[in-house]
Amino acid sequence: METYEALRRRASVREYEAKPVDKEDLRQLVEAARLAPTARGTEPWEFIVITDRDTLAEIADLAQNGSFIKGAFACIAVFCKETKYYLEDGCAATENILLAAADRGLGACWVAGDKKPYCDQIRGITKTPPGYKLVSLVSVGWPKGGVFSHKKRALDSVMHWERFGSST
Repeated sequence: METYEALRRRASVREYEAKPVDKEDLRQLVEAARLAPTARGTEPWEFIVITDRDTLAEIADLAQNGSFIKGAFACIAVFCKETKYYLEDGCAATENILLAAADRGLGACWVAGDKKPYCDQIRGITKTPPGYKLVSLVSVGWPKGGVFSHKKRALDSVMHWERFGSST
């Protein structure tokens, strides 16, 4: 798939088929995350792929706005060492996961981590050592219905030339 096609297909998918995702596909999502840009070359990230049904349900119960995680085949928890730019680095890695999922025909959805009240509990569930911050949780699975669709604002309504409000 071409880059722009993956960008166009990427959507927040919250309903999944009861169908397994191949382990190699999950490895490729983490590989894409690992290739993300990182400030000062620190690569502060660690990725925990969770497929255990009970653990997915536990995470779904904790994560505000993430109850659908229990219906996903997997969840990738993105943790970063507490470096100066951990949030930017972790967000870049998370976006790469989303694009790689769209490229493979998988559905995924980004659930916020950083500064949420459940972060320490998720760190405990995943046995992640202190000094790491939960940046995101990404649910992954085959999208129910198999079709991605979402509306975005038109380019001309979000793009400004030279200053805000100027369209030429």
